[in-house]
Formats: sequence, C-alpha cells, structure tokens
Amino acid sequence: MAISAFIVPVPSAEALVGDLRRRFDATTDLGVPAHITVLVPFMDPRHITPAVLERAQSVLNTVAAFSFSLNTVARFPATTYVAPQPAEPFIRMTKALVESFPDFQPYGGEHQGIVPHLTVAHGDAAEASAVAAEVQSRLDAFGAVGANCTSVVLIENSTGRWEELHVFDLPKGEL
Repeated sequence: MAISAFIVPVPSAEALVGDLRRRFDATTDLGVPAHITVLVPFMDPRHITPAVLERAQSVLNTVAAFSFSLNTVARFPATTYVAPQPAEPFIRMTKALVESFPDFQPYGGEHQGIVPHLTVAHGDAAEASAVAAEVQSRLDAFGAVGANCTSVVLIENSTGRWEELHVFDLPKGEL
C-alpha cells in the first residue's frame, strides 16, 4: 500500500546514531534518513494534489522555524529513541496537520498522545536496551546534537523505498 509521511530530517544526528540506525532500524534500508516524524501515515501519494500541498503549507506556516537539541535517550518497549528538546513545536505541527486532515491520525491512532522522537533502534527489546546504553554513552562523551527545523519534508513510499515528495519551508523564526 502506498503511503506518505511528514518528517523533519535531522542530518546532524547521523554522526551520533547513523551506524546504529543502519543496524537496528529497518527503515534506514528503505531510504528514510534520521528524522523526527511529524505525521505518519498520511494519504496515498496518488491523492496528493497541489491543493493538498497548499493546505499543508498553510497549516505548517503556523509554526516558525526553530532550533532544537537531541540530548535525552528514551524508550518505548521495543524502541530506543532520542527525544528533541523542545518537543512542543513538533507537537504543534502534528496537531495542526491532524486538525486540517482529520482522517490521518498519528501512527493510525495506535498510540496515546504525541511523543516526538528520532528512532535509533526498533523491533527487539533486548537490542533496544543495549542501543539505549550506547547512545547515552555517546551523548555523555560528545554532548547533545543541535539542529534547526527550517522545513518539513513530505516523503512517500509507493515503490518499496521512501522518496522525497515535497519540502515545506517554515516561516523564519528565532534560530
């Protein structure tokens, strides 16, 4: 089934977690960069028209570009992730998109609440636990990863690999 998603790529995180993502996050092999998900799943790419893109841009214009850091390792049962600080702008973007596109709930409505995160390992609880310890060790040694969110990228997977479909620039903010 074809799918799309709104993400914020975080290339500055690759030095910290790129090697771990390649080993423990299968989406890496499908073309997904280190990122923070804003909304997945979104509509079938065949249904994404210029009007949908304009509506999404209008929604995303409500959040100005911002700086954030990745300095906290956290877990879901079978997942290790690094949490962005502040989380609030990511949550605002997700809520705004859901309000405008109510048929598309975060993670299909599987989870309670919105938890912005950059997945490092997913699928096996024991591996995720070991990866969490490794990421924490790296953060302790090298410090937090800083990043700027200046755009949101709509990616799509209609072929088995994720590809960039559209980039939404955010209004200038305090970076």
